[in-house]
Amino acid sequence: MKRTVSIVTVTLNACEDLRQTLASVHSQTYSPIEHVVIDGCSVDGTLDLIKKQDGAVDKWLSENDTGPYDAMNKGLDMASGEYVWFLNAGDTIAADDTLEQVMADAEDADIVYGNAERVDENGYCRPWHKSTPKTSDVSAKSFATGMVICHQALLVRRTMAPHFNVRWTVCADIDWAIRCLNRTTSVRNVDSLICKFLDGGISSKYRMKGLIERFDILRGHFGLRKTLKGQMNNLVDLVRRGRWD
Repeated sequence: MKRTVSIVTVTLNACEDLRQTLASVHSQTYSPIEHVVIDGCSVDGTLDLIKKQDGAVDKWLSENDTGPYDAMNKGLDMASGEYVWFLNAGDTIAADDTLEQVMADAEDADIVYGNAERVDENGYCRPWHKSTPKTSDVSAKSFATGMVICHQALLVRRTMAPHFNVRWTVCADIDWAIRCLNRTTSVRNVDSLICKFLDGGISSKYRMKGLIERFDILRGHFGLRKTLKGQMNNLVDLVRRGRWD
């Protein structure tokens, strides 16, 4: 029996971006999919778009929230699939048969992940800036240097997925990923491109706050010494690449 995947999309005044995500999810050859959309009281026609989807959106909610991670928690609470996958407005699945291939290769793992690409507002794609770890290498400790797997490339067994800690307003995703890996016992890298995420999210808009939050999160999980070592590795990588992603 195929396992239901709940795709959770949060959005706020991003009607055209949401349209891309809805189309991408609706075009998947895999079923069953449950698409949950959480809107933060948009005023740009988002609700009209959702209501016109004719069943493509299975569950939706529009109400005020304290930020995207609060909205993602609401989506997690509404989801009922065996796996949950967070794709925000503007994010798309790599190809029409991507989820079919991912689930065929999942081997019933608690966490299934793959590769991601960044897409800017002009449609230009570039690879995720970190090297995606192999199945044999990934653990919570893999995140000591930062977000080695973006959250849009993680499918997590829903019953093992914790809520996002809304104390963190910019980098709650790395804390969430670490806690997911600490909870689960089996992980599977499908070793293929599974999503394209829209660049320019909150971590890009609030870069300095994000750096401070990320340091505090990593220090809480791994201690000061290991966190400092990880950030030094990031600095070396920054110099090598000539940019900070």
